[in-house]
Amino acid sequence: MVTIGKTLLAVVCFATLAAACGSPAPSEPQPPRSPVAVGSGGAVSSVNPYASQAGIDVLKAGGNAVDAAVATAAALGVVEPYSAGIGGGGYFVYYDARTGKVQTLDGRETAPAAMKADTFLDPATGRPIPFDQAVSSGLSVGVPGTPATWEQALRSWGTIPLSRALDPAIRLAQDGFVVGDQFRAETAMNEQRFRAITPTTQLFLPGGELPVVGSRLPNPDLAATYRLLAQDGARAVYHGALAEDIVRAVRQPPVAQGADRTFRPGLMQTSDLAAYTAVPREPTHSTYRDLDIYGMAPSSSGGTTVGETLNILGNYQLSSADRVQALHHYLEATRIAYADRNRWLGDPAFTTVPAEGLLSTEFGKDRACLISPTTTLASPLAPGDPNRPANGCPAGVGAAPPREGPSTTHLVTADRQGNVVSYTLTIEQTGGSAITVPGRGFLLNNELTDFDFAPSTPGAPAPNLPAAGKRPRSSMSPTIVLRNGKPFLAIGSPGGSTIITTVAQTLVNRIDLGMTLPDAIAAPRASQRNSANTEAEQAFLDSPERAALERLGQRFVLAPPTLSPLPQIGAVEALEFLDGGAVQAAAEPVRRTGGSAMVVTPRP
Repeated sequence: MVTIGKTLLAVVCFATLAAACGSPAPSEPQPPRSPVAVGSGGAVSSVNPYASQAGIDVLKAGGNAVDAAVATAAALGVVEPYSAGIGGGGYFVYYDARTGKVQTLDGRETAPAAMKADTFLDPATGRPIPFDQAVSSGLSVGVPGTPATWEQALRSWGTIPLSRALDPAIRLAQDGFVVGDQFRAETAMNEQRFRAITPTTQLFLPGGELPVVGSRLPNPDLAATYRLLAQDGARAVYHGALAEDIVRAVRQPPVAQGADRTFRPGLMQTSDLAAYTAVPREPTHSTYRDLDIYGMAPSSSGGTTVGETLNILGNYQLSSADRVQALHHYLEATRIAYADRNRWLGDPAFTTVPAEGLLSTEFGKDRACLISPTTTLASPLAPGDPNRPANGCPAGVGAAPPREGPSTTHLVTADRQGNVVSYTLTIEQTGGSAITVPGRGFLLNNELTDFDFAPSTPGAPAPNLPAAGKRPRSSMSPTIVLRNGKPFLAIGSPGGSTIITTVAQTLVNRIDLGMTLPDAIAAPRASQRNSANTEAEQAFLDSPERAALERLGQRFVLAPPTLSPLPQIGAVEALEFLDGGAVQAAAEPVRRTGGSAMVVTPRP
């Protein structure tokens, strides 16, 4: 089919290619999209109104925050398939109102048993293979953790079975969703990769063309897969015919005839799937301005690095009265915390992670002494040693930061009982590995590219090299903040390595600079990750503080485009718990075309 106008293509799809192109837009519009909602009875904030509505429907039917989180996540697998789905993994943070405790699940993907430290090295040269060849390959596909996470979360803390939690997503996948500008743009970004894989082309390039904005895109294969999970539970992914289909797609990627792109075969076996478990972990815990900050422990670096950043900043008074110094200290704190992250963080089953030391107030004070109000530190900065705090302020020179994909999605939920969930899930790159499991309707991740392909410095410790069964380091930072033992904020963001800085900056905006939660989310962002230059959004570069920060030695560059043509950093979804039992759900107003905040009973 040749490229033709949107209107004519929609007519052609309706008249002659309905099965391939999807049906036209339904008479009823998609759920309304609003970035802010205030009310009671429960709340959901996600990147997409279909997904938020799925969670709200579960809450209205009597489900709790965990039930709603799984329903929202499953719906995101339909409408945000390039960022999340059952082919990926994530981290689940839960506050239990009855016990007052925060608990977490590590649903990160794992490397297959055949993976070795040199898997991503070219045997002919001994050097890392090109990153784009690793991204689009079976070699980068980790064992998915999302299905196991959903089932374990529901069994541990939910009130409904997986089958009921999947109901909204099954209907959505069967009936289809209205294609928006963002979905079409993300498809266009991946078009060349998607055309190289036959089932991916069939699913996301209906009729051989980009999906038409305003058309309806169903995914009956995913609906059938979700029905299989509803019937057999998560074991359907890890055993039996579906597991065999996943392994076949990884080891023999279904490359289209005549494709000009090579997809390296992967290493996964059905035994790798059968061995997978989602791991319960103690959350990270730190304090900031008399608030308790709970996050995700390693294998994620999010909880420790957000916590260390705030521990460093806790040695200073930040306020809106001097925004330049507040921003300067924020940038320096993340610069320092990232130097420590890159040296110390990895899968705790394979490396000793000094998480307690990284989160200690003593170490935060020790690292804070590096910050000058009049000058900027040089990057890459050398890491500190949390095993030997109070050793002075040697700056030193460190290694360049590793690369990490910018995709992922986040959601937050709360229920009328006061339970809260902050959940970040992903398939890594936008579009993952580009490999759709034939006949199953979902993309596989490329999470193993989050491993370091080689040591950043020869001979230096390398806690994030590949290994059999290992979980690659992540920046996902689902966070719950308590005030006087009760929920105050729940927050998280997509954005790869910028997730940590996005969460930290939003918390500083809300807690220190006195912004409302919606304003804290909307504020222009800058992300310093121990690099010579700080990536920033255009609105930050246009701000009056930029020139003053540059006089202090800060150097800025425009952030690269990620999931949209515009340079953007992160996409926050958050909740704030107000006096009188009300909750404010807040999401991005503009980034990634805006998120969707909903409450069960809106405030009049």
